[in-house]
Amino acid sequence: MECIARLKEAFTRRFGPAALSRTVLAAAPGRVNLIGEHTDYNDGFVLPIAIDRRIWILGAPGEDETVRLYSLDFRAEVTFPLAAVGTVAPDPKERWSNYPRGVLWALYEAGYRLGGFMAVVAGEVPQGAGLSSSAAFEVATAVLVDRLFGLEIPAEKLIRLCQRAENLFVGVNCGIMDQFISRLGRAGHALLLDCRDLSYRYYTLDPAEARVVVVDTGIKHSLVASEYNRRRQECERGVAVLQSRHPSVRALRDADAAMLAALEPSMEPVVAKRCRHVIGENDRTLAAAQALAAGDLELFGRLMYESHASLRDLYEVSCPELDLLVELARGVPGVYGARMTGAGFGGCTVNLVRPEAVEEFTAVVKEKYSARTGKNPAVYLCRAADGGKVFETGEGFSFPD
Repeated sequence: MECIARLKEAFTRRFGPAALSRTVLAAAPGRVNLIGEHTDYNDGFVLPIAIDRRIWILGAPGEDETVRLYSLDFRAEVTFPLAAVGTVAPDPKERWSNYPRGVLWALYEAGYRLGGFMAVVAGEVPQGAGLSSSAAFEVATAVLVDRLFGLEIPAEKLIRLCQRAENLFVGVNCGIMDQFISRLGRAGHALLLDCRDLSYRYYTLDPAEARVVVVDTGIKHSLVASEYNRRRQECERGVAVLQSRHPSVRALRDADAAMLAALEPSMEPVVAKRCRHVIGENDRTLAAAQALAAGDLELFGRLMYESHASLRDLYEVSCPELDLLVELARGVPGVYGARMTGAGFGGCTVNLVRPEAVEEFTAVVKEKYSARTGKNPAVYLCRAADGGKVFETGEGFSFPD
């Protein structure tokens, strides 16, 4: 792979050929969520896949207590002493480095003993497209450090530490989904995750029956600068109202449509809309998983369209470009369903398409979207991939093809 060859060349150039024999190659995938949007931080259900586009890190233990990280994508290096990990602050200039810094901080806070190391990173996950390049970077860093220093971190603990890094170090109040699927994705499968107790189940997604096609609006978003955190606060205000009548409601996951209807007059109108989306989206996600299990892709697609309408009208996180892409997809024969995916305000749509219709879908979307927006959309044909892992290390290290 070209990305790995670039990593190897850059590592040798920056850190010397002698260190190459001690390297660990780690990778973690981005993700696309088929359905279940803005439900994860409400203790709800999500149905994502890990995608075959990854963040790669090639690293080796250092000879001192210094951390040296070089990004091929940003052509920048950061260096800091390991002793500073417990007190290190986010870097306002090299913001890319805050994801691995945050992971090291979270590991340190959890009591794991680390050492100095050197690493080069490169990515295949588009940034700012809603495909969770940040979680992929965090998980790749964690599995790298886990192997380098023999930490043996259980998968679910590693996932929670990566989420903690993004919540408390980077400053984005994301739920658990992105890190979870990036670590525990399985090739050829979607994963239904209960974001409260972290129980999960895999569902076969047969590429002979349906292909996952991601289309990028070209509208970049920053979760830190978006209204993501505001939506979370609005959901929390809704829970407070529901709890006044139903003390057992700990999160919107515990509420149903009847509860909400009775208490809507006591809520701010915007809060009621947010609650209607989350409660309905949880129901849609569970129904979609059952449709997938039954091989009913037509129903699955209808639920995707319903999800998009709710995100547009009730949660208000879509944008004209996302709406246009969904409208265009609906007009192409062979498309089961389409919806925005990710936090919103830009980014991508996810489309479930019959294999024989992918070529026509791609051509129609590119032509009509470009004509109406002046932008050329990137189209990614994705496969469900395995989660974050490391490859063999040391003498005789064989780089994967």
